Amino acid sequence: MAPARQAEETIDEALALGREVLSDEARALDDAAGRLNGDFKEACRVIAECEGRLVVTGMGKANFVAQKISATFASTGTPSLFVHPADALHGDLGRITDRDVVLALSHSGETDEMLSLAKPVRQMGATVLAMTASKASSLGRIADHTLEMGRWEEAGMGLAPTTSTTVMMALGDALAMVVMRLRGFTVDDFAQFHPAGALGRRLKRVKAVMRTGDMLPVVKRTAMLSEVIATMTATPGRPGAAVVVTKKGKLAGIFTDGDLRRISQSGSIELDTPVHKSMGRHAKTVRPNQHVSAAADVLRTFHVDQVVVVDADNRPVGLLDVQDLLTLRLM
Repeated sequence: MAPARQAEETIDEALALGREVLSDEARALDDAAGRLNGDFKEACRVIAECEGRLVVTGMGKANFVAQKISATFASTGTPSLFVHPADALHGDLGRITDRDVVLALSHSGETDEMLSLAKPVRQMGATVLAMTASKASSLGRIADHTLEMGRWEEAGMGLAPTTSTTVMMALGDALAMVVMRLRGFTVDDFAQFHPAGALGRRLKRVKAVMRTGDMLPVVKRTAMLSEVIATMTATPGRPGAAVVVTKKGKLAGIFTDGDLRRISQSGSIELDTPVHKSMGRHAKTVRPNQHVSAAADVLRTFHVDQVVVVDADNRPVGLLDVQDLLTLRLM
């Protein structure tokens, strides 16, 4: 057989095996979804009502899944930590209290380290939840509540944990999302736990980043263009716009660098003309408590460089410039 032909058949075999692995794992997840019953509801209730922390533990490949599950719970409002079962048996058992819930991961339910950990944990008064193939396993019999994963052959060669760890991960996500809802965890809570990174930036409130005080250029609708231009020039940060208000301080419109350019292109600029004759009368607005991502969406949708922040009475309280969102890397 020619080398090119051999390479082509090898690639085809690899694709076939890859699809087989994904199909096997998808079937296992579908089976796991069908197994959810009162035990799952009870596990969610126990975690949601836990007065201590959710301690997640697993051995081998399951220990990495356990770390991820613990991190997901911690980031969604449930205090959680990971404890390695071997370390627990050599002193780290002191990390666990009788107020905690221990989620023990073991596909077989017969892992020696997990069984050696579950027994003293039960004796100290902590609640034990098992995530294992069967309630009839040794771990399933020790636990207070057991989430049955089903017993599936591992995908591929049937050796390395694949299907079992996929189901563990998905069940952990399902638990975390239900408990998050039971605890009333909100987007604001999530933002508090994620102050950094792209997600944290998107969840910031407009009021936290808007321009206020002497950085907010405000002029009356009767102000002359000369005054408006002087205000825009003198404003720190030079946002390239001035917010125009009525006599009662409510938003009337916005005058931008673009408006000034359009006037100049039409002929001579009459600086003693009131700004209301050339301002934009439909300024785009957001509220202080909206997320910064909402302001970014306004700028993108309407192709504008500034959005005015107004209160419930339509009074300007801030301004967001496209440069502010570029700094936050949201544009």
